[in-house]
Amino acid sequence: MSQSDTLFQTRLRDHAEMVATCLTGLLGGDPQSDEIVRPAPLLAAMRHGVLNGGKRLRPFLVLESAALFGGSAEVALRVGAALECIHCYSLVHDDLPAMDDDALRRGQPTVHIAYGEANAILAGDSLLTLAFDSLAAPETVTEDSVKVALILALSRAAGLGGMAGGQALDLMAESEQPDEEGIVRLQAMKTGALIRFACEAGAILSKASAEDRARLRRFGEIIGRAFQLADDVLDLTADAATLGKATGKDADRGKATLVARRGLDWAEAELARLVAEASALLAPYGERADVLLAAARFVANRRH
Repeated sequence: MSQSDTLFQTRLRDHAEMVATCLTGLLGGDPQSDEIVRPAPLLAAMRHGVLNGGKRLRPFLVLESAALFGGSAEVALRVGAALECIHCYSLVHDDLPAMDDDALRRGQPTVHIAYGEANAILAGDSLLTLAFDSLAAPETVTEDSVKVALILALSRAAGLGGMAGGQALDLMAESEQPDEEGIVRLQAMKTGALIRFACEAGAILSKASAEDRARLRRFGEIIGRAFQLADDVLDLTADAATLGKATGKDADRGKATLVARRGLDWAEAELARLVAEASALLAPYGERADVLLAAARFVANRRH
């Protein structure tokens, strides 16, 4: 393992602990200003869906992309926590019987199994709302113009034309298989949009140049595609105990993936190509971007 890969693993672990602490604070039992009460069953379901481990890769990308441009680590942490709330809300809803109908997430019962469907739906709704609360709150100490830019970018990544829209396309794909262009578009929305935001957010909150923001946005798009390709490989090759969730479900439901269409050898070559493109994008930043590049390698090569 290279020095940058070792540093990446250390920072990934350290950032995950920081994000977990921040999320624990956001999900405390005391009502905030203008809140009336935080119902205990709903709060417990939200905490189950968020404080259940995970690598916290998306917040890591926010923190590291901000560090690349000298942005505030405190602001990046709150942005990362907000993003993780949206990511976890999407998992809570995606696991519901009406969606992917999963009983296992990160090796634990999914929220609707542990707390019931109604609480799972409300937990997802509340996590989505909490994300924007975190961005807009006074504790996120940055200019209002930066907050508005972050809120707009995250809204577009998470909503109708981003992640939620991608989930809708994914459900449609069960009955009408898309062509390869359609698969790429679906995955860029469902999986890639939040990862793209994670990388671009660091440039936004750091008030980096338009060129830097575009470069990090493209880097995020590449990471998002690599993440989905690696996920599809895992769905075909890993077991549930290793992965912490059910495997083989795409094939069982007849969902088309690029890996299923083109094969594992193609997928490995494509992942290597994506890492090479990521490296070229980060080349202008030199050694300052080594950890982000190591993250790209990690995403492409993960096997659990």
